[in-house]
Amino acid sequence: MRDWIINETETAAKPAVAAFDAVVKIESLQAAIERVIKGKSETVKFALGALLAKGHLLIEDVPGIGKTTLANALARALELSFQRIQFTSDLLPSDVIGLSIFNQRSGHFEWNAGPIFSNIVLADEINRATPKTQSALLEAMSEEQITVEGVSRALPHPFMVVATQNPTEHHGTYPLPESQLDRFMLRLHVGYPSKRDEREILRDRERENPLQFVRPVMSEKDILQLQQMVTEVRVDEVLVDYLLNIVAQTRETGALELGISPRGTLALFRSAQAFALIEGRDFCIADDIKRLVLPVFAHRVIVNSRQTSSGKRRTFEAEQILQEILLKTDVPI
Repeated sequence: MRDWIINETETAAKPAVAAFDAVVKIESLQAAIERVIKGKSETVKFALGALLAKGHLLIEDVPGIGKTTLANALARALELSFQRIQFTSDLLPSDVIGLSIFNQRSGHFEWNAGPIFSNIVLADEINRATPKTQSALLEAMSEEQITVEGVSRALPHPFMVVATQNPTEHHGTYPLPESQLDRFMLRLHVGYPSKRDEREILRDRERENPLQFVRPVMSEKDILQLQQMVTEVRVDEVLVDYLLNIVAQTRETGALELGISPRGTLALFRSAQAFALIEGRDFCIADDIKRLVLPVFAHRVIVNSRQTSSGKRRTFEAEQILQEILLKTDVPI
């Protein structure tokens, strides 16, 4: 178990106990998910980071890699409400957020909440729905509420959207617009398992699906407490300057048409705090920021149209440009 590093000035036993308890809970949650998702410890940490930082997660990869399984395992390991929405071309906004239905007995319209009113919402194959339906998620993801017929309704807390999409398939899909992508805190790629991990997957699923044995290890209260602890993780001013220097270069380089927005800056700041907590620290280090730049920034920037094509090539070039920016930016010691 990782040691929690307590500030020398913090001598009270209560904060130390709370911090130690947080590490135990996070490790239990990670272990529960990794019973199903083999050999992807870093990916699981990033997913947990998005949850603890009150962010949303986009999982992008080819079919059969485990995108939906990761989302399901995360939901099953938490004692929270969960809904899966299969996005298709005929899905309507009302199928996601709900609608008012006239009750003939009472003579009034009654509100019927949609699946968006859950703690964790899996938007499976989100790019198969029309832009109109995709936009139904915008207000929910940014303001944790939805507005229908002039009435705003708050979503439950915590609230997290986990979306999946296949970047290699374009027939019958609608690419997510920049405004939608900017609302996802992190974009992850699961990737193929190693031969050893794939052997474990085969043996684990030889007779049954291990997903059905994942049990809740954390309650709603636990998640809310950990989300509050994330905001208390210390980020030194030199690290803030380091982060802002990276952001500034994305806006100044000619290789990018669109740099990082203030929402993206805040996403990197908050996710770095969450990652520090997951690693058992109450303070951030430069490595927390460096390892999160690609998953937090790559889907937010737009590569100059004269230098890129579309699809997978564009993603690769965006990551390459961000890597070059990281190499040019002085790392604080």
